[in-house]
Amino acid sequence: MSPSSRRFTSSSETKPVRIGCASGFWGDTATSVPQLVHSGNLDFLVFDYLSEITMSLLTAAKAKTPNLGYAPDFVHVALAPFIHDIQRKGIRVVSNAGGVNPLSCAEAIQGVIRKAGLNLKVAVVTGDDLMPHRSSLSDVKMADGSSRQKLPKSLHSMNAYLGALPIKRCLDLGADIVVTGRCVDSAVTLAPLMHTFGWERSEYDLLAAGSLAGHLIECGAQSTGGVFTDWHKVPDWDIMGFPVVEVSSTGSFVLSKPPLTGGLVSFGSVAEQLVYEISDPTRYLLPDVSCDFSQVTIQEVPGVDGGAVKVTGAKGSAPSQEYKVCATYMDGFRATAVCPVGGPRAAEKARRTAESIIKRTRRMLQQLKMEDFSSVNVQILGAEDTYGPHAQSKGCREAVIWMAVHHTQKKALEVFAREVAPAGTGMAPGLTGIVGGRPRVSPVLKPFFFMHPKSELKVEVHVDGQEAESIQEAEPHTSEQEVPPPSAQEEPDAELPSGPHSFRLEELAFTRSGDKGDSANIGVIARHPLFFPLPEETPDFFCGGGLLFSPHHTGDEGRRHTVHSSWHQRSELRPAEFTWRGRGGVSAQRPPGQSLRSDAARSEAEKSARPQVPGGLSEEEEGEEEEEEEGTLSEEDFLVGATGALVSSRSSHECAR
Repeated sequence: MSPSSRRFTSSSETKPVRIGCASGFWGDTATSVPQLVHSGNLDFLVFDYLSEITMSLLTAAKAKTPNLGYAPDFVHVALAPFIHDIQRKGIRVVSNAGGVNPLSCAEAIQGVIRKAGLNLKVAVVTGDDLMPHRSSLSDVKMADGSSRQKLPKSLHSMNAYLGALPIKRCLDLGADIVVTGRCVDSAVTLAPLMHTFGWERSEYDLLAAGSLAGHLIECGAQSTGGVFTDWHKVPDWDIMGFPVVEVSSTGSFVLSKPPLTGGLVSFGSVAEQLVYEISDPTRYLLPDVSCDFSQVTIQEVPGVDGGAVKVTGAKGSAPSQEYKVCATYMDGFRATAVCPVGGPRAAEKARRTAESIIKRTRRMLQQLKMEDFSSVNVQILGAEDTYGPHAQSKGCREAVIWMAVHHTQKKALEVFAREVAPAGTGMAPGLTGIVGGRPRVSPVLKPFFFMHPKSELKVEVHVDGQEAESIQEAEPHTSEQEVPPPSAQEEPDAELPSGPHSFRLEELAFTRSGDKGDSANIGVIARHPLFFPLPEETPDFFCGGGLLFSPHHTGDEGRRHTVHSSWHQRSELRPAEFTWRGRGGVSAQRPPGQSLRSDAARSEAEKSARPQVPGGLSEEEEGEEEEEEEGTLSEEDFLVGATGALVSSRSSHECAR
């Protein structure tokens, strides 16, 4: 389709629309674009690049070089090599790769188009950046609605999560490529659907369905078998397929992936992604619509290579009259040292080495009349420190020191960084190097979320370098009372049988963990309706640094949302969401592999020795309660299902990243 034949207004087509997502974050694989362009049979190709920390990194890049501040990979890796194929196939592109400088991103894209000798229209959405309005924001309404607070003094970035309407207008004006700054991830998918089908802003069920389609594909391969609970059933990671949704004008859609690619699309893989980072499944608040996903049906489609599912049942209601805003601010500095240690008693040598480095550096800081570290974490990878008293590693011959420190002054961490290498000649034998060389001191950026009235924000649409129109996403005829209240805690479906046996959570449920800022959640999908009801005695949890902790230690108590729906042929969801606030997210110091989904694994010999119970599940004796040690967080039992699933974790107060 040539650019001249592009529609300049919304249409009301009934032919399904095919949308593929090629990126779940800035740095995703370069293999996604060619498979989707050549084998996806797409109408639209969308990209999601932005996270809270990415916005801060792009802000820093723009401060150094004014024409940067966007994701250059989108221009030079995703678009440039395939621009002729994209034009020839008539695929339209939508991406939030603009970061904090979408106009410069568009200029770079125009350079690629000119070099290719093509004539494609590029549109840009601006207006999400609130930093120019900083002086007028004396105090702000917190995102949880609890209070008003002053903005942090050391603000680094401040961006509103825009909705789909401005992107839709770009497409209405004939854009072939649309670049935005910060918007909700699902908006890059919802906007093409609003444009193509002519969905109105008041058709909330349709907007919720389109938002669900966007939510399921926004993280790329996470819906096609990536980080799946049943990872061992997912083939060919090296040629992982990326998601494609074929959406009808009624809002139902089929999610699949290009043929002859790796991965797996199934009820479980897609259901896990549905509960990813949504907190309350009955009240997922977006700028365009408030979504209720509690009645969603996911049904596997037989006979499709690599799998496919049909998704229906999303419901919507009026959105809030406010944007959620993510600000980031400076909070001191961090340095991390990672050192492999080998030989007999490797874990013992590693632990003593790390403790000695910290002890020496603290003495030096005292001599320099500097404050102590704000926080210190030492974790020995390979010694199963995460498992606490359940650790099974004994006498390992390889271990890795993970040592993270935080301080208000950069100079103090430079002292620490210089004292790591001397361990190679002055401490235990077997320290084989420092991964990445001398530790780098980096600033710590923390998120700060608040709400901002839509009516006070001017969103602009630019086409081919010229401002085309201004948009306001506020809906003057919608009252705040229409926004659904938070869901109440529901009672379990029925009385559950009890017994002396415990099971691993993965035996009874699919799970998916996620975090935004200092909030984290785990979504749980029962594998069978019998396993769904949650016992009344199930404890709530607090998340600190990515582990499950008891709420009485610190922070806010976790909120548990349990959502019920009828079950039919294993197709309908019965999700439970658990949300915590703590030190997770971008400012955490835990190792990146230490996820919320705790794996309290037993040895293969121990598994095989367990007696079998009906349904193929194994049972095991519950361990005796461990007494809480000073400076540690005690283990809690997390029970799910007919006889219970045990998830255990134990770690020190300071978690490393």
